[in-house]
Amino acid sequence: MFKKLARSIRQYKKETILTPVCMFGEVVLECIIPLVMAKIVDAMDGGTMKEISYYGLILFVLAMCSLACGVGSGIFAATASTGFAKNMRRDVFYKVQDFTFADIDYFSSSSLVTRMTTDITNIQNAFQMLLRMGVRAPFMILFSVLMTISIHAGMSLIFLGLIPVLAGVLFGVFFKVHPIFKRIFKRYDAMNNSVQENIAGVRVVKSFVREEYEDKKFKEVSGQVKDDFTRAEKILALNSPTMTFAMYAAMLMVAYFGARLIVSSNQVALSTGDLTSLLTYGVQILSSVMMLSMVFVMGSMAMESAERVVEVLDYEPSMKLAEEGKTQVANGEISFEHVSFKYSNRSKRNALEDITIQIPSGSTLGIIGGTGSAKTSLIQLIPRLYDVTDGAVKVGGVDVREYDLETLRDAVAVVLQKNVLFSGTIKENLRWGKEDATDEEIEEVCKLACADEFIEQFPHKYDTYIEQGGTNVSGGQKQRLCIARALLKAPKVLILDDSTSAVDTKTDAMIRHAMATRLPETTKIIIAQRVSSVQDADQIIVLDGGKIVERGNHQELVAKKGIYAEIFETQTKSKEVAE
Repeated sequence: MFKKLARSIRQYKKETILTPVCMFGEVVLECIIPLVMAKIVDAMDGGTMKEISYYGLILFVLAMCSLACGVGSGIFAATASTGFAKNMRRDVFYKVQDFTFADIDYFSSSSLVTRMTTDITNIQNAFQMLLRMGVRAPFMILFSVLMTISIHAGMSLIFLGLIPVLAGVLFGVFFKVHPIFKRIFKRYDAMNNSVQENIAGVRVVKSFVREEYEDKKFKEVSGQVKDDFTRAEKILALNSPTMTFAMYAAMLMVAYFGARLIVSSNQVALSTGDLTSLLTYGVQILSSVMMLSMVFVMGSMAMESAERVVEVLDYEPSMKLAEEGKTQVANGEISFEHVSFKYSNRSKRNALEDITIQIPSGSTLGIIGGTGSAKTSLIQLIPRLYDVTDGAVKVGGVDVREYDLETLRDAVAVVLQKNVLFSGTIKENLRWGKEDATDEEIEEVCKLACADEFIEQFPHKYDTYIEQGGTNVSGGQKQRLCIARALLKAPKVLILDDSTSAVDTKTDAMIRHAMATRLPETTKIIIAQRVSSVQDADQIIVLDGGKIVERGNHQELVAKKGIYAEIFETQTKSKEVAE
C-alpha cells in the first residue's frame, strides 16, 4: 500500500528528502542547546562575564540555525505534501476515467468523491506530519535519552521507565480507534450520497415539499457520523491527560531526586546546570512522545483513507481494452449476434436476452417498448459503455471489443435519455462534439437540431452562458443542444435515446427530416415513446422484458396487430381526442 502511494510523490522527491534532513538538523541543534545552557548556568556560579558571553553567543548561533532548519522543514513539508496530494488526486481521477458504468456503480459516485477529497486530505495531513513530527519525535527521544545518560545514567532511568508505558498506551489507543475510523468513512460515503442526491434533485424535493423528509434523512446519517466520531474522540482523549500526567510526574521525580543528589554530593555527582539540562531533556522526551501520539491519531485515520484510495488505484476495470485496437471504423453497419447482457455477475437474470439485429449502414432503426424493457441497455453496448455478457456487438463488421476505445466512441454519437450540459457558453458546450469546430459548423448543426431558432433570441446568441447542468434553459432546448453537439461529431452512428421527448411533435418531425436528408450515410438509432418518432424508420423493433417481441417496418407491425399496433392505436386516438 505504501509503495503504491509513494508513486504519487514523483517530482517532489527533493522536498520529501530535504524535510527530514532539515528536521534532523533541528533535532541535533535542540539537543546541543541544553548542554550550552548548562554551561551558562554553571558559569554564573563563579565564572566570568567573558565566559558567559561566549556561551551566550554559541547559544544564539545554535538557536538561529535551529530556527532556519525548522523554517526550511516547514516549507519543504508543505510543498511535498500538497504536491503529493495533487498527484494522488490526478492518479485517482485518471484511473476513474477508465472505469465503466459498472465499475462506478460498484464504488458509487459519492464514495469516489469522498476518496478524492476527504481521504486524500487525510493522507496529505498524515504525510506532512510524518515528514516532520514522525522524524523529529523518534530522533528527539533517542538523542535526549542519550544526553540524559551522558549527564547521569541513574536519573535517565526515570525517562526510560516511562517511555514503554506511554508507547503501550499509544498502541492500545491506535488499535482501538482504527475500526471506528473504518466505519466512519463508510458513513461519510452515505452522507455524501444523501447530499449529492438532494442537490441534484432539489427541484423535485421542493415540488413535493419533501424538505423535512430529506432533512430527517440527512440528520440520521450525519448523526451516525457524529456518534462514531464522538466514540473515537473519547478514546483519543485518553492521550493528552496520560501524557501530561507522565510529563509532570517525571519532572517532579527528576526535580526531587536531582535536588537531593546535588545537596548530598555538594554538586559533585550532579551540578545545578546538569539538573537544568535534565529537566529540559525531560520536557523534550515527553513532548516528543506527545507528538508521536498525534502522529498515531492522524495515522489511524490516514491508514483507512489510504486503504480506500489504494483500492481505487488497484482496481482492475471490468472492461478489457484491446492491446492494439483497430483505429478505423469502416462504416455504420451494426449487428447484434445472439447478445445477452446483465449489469452485474450478482444479477440473477439478464437485462437483455438473445438479441439478434442487423442494421445496414445509413439506415434508421426505431426502438420502442415500455419502461424497463432494456432499450437504453441495448444501445449502451454499441459504444462499449458496457460489455456484453454473451454474444457479440459489431460495428463496421468488427467486434466492438477489438476497437481502440477512443476510435469507436468517436464514431458513435449518443444523446442519452438524461441530457447533460456543462457550465460554459453554448459554443463551448457544442465543441465537446468537435473541439476545433468553426462557428459556421456550429450554426449548421444547430439548424439541423432546430436549436438555432431559440439561440438567436438570446442577447449573446452562441456566446450565451449555460449554467451548470443547463438550469437556465428549458428541457426541450437542452435536448436540441445535446442533439446538435452529437451531430457536430459527424458520427457514423447516431443514437437518440428518447432525446426528443421534451420537444413538440412538429419540432420532432423537423429534426428527423433534417437528419434523414442531411445525414444519409449515418446509421441512426431512435429510441422513443411516441410511435410518430419511429414510424418512418427502415425497421422497428419492440422490446419487452429484454427480448425482441416484434420487428418490421411501420406498416408490417400495424398489420400484425400486436404490441406496436396497440401503442399506435392508443396514441392515435389520444391525438384525435386532443384535437
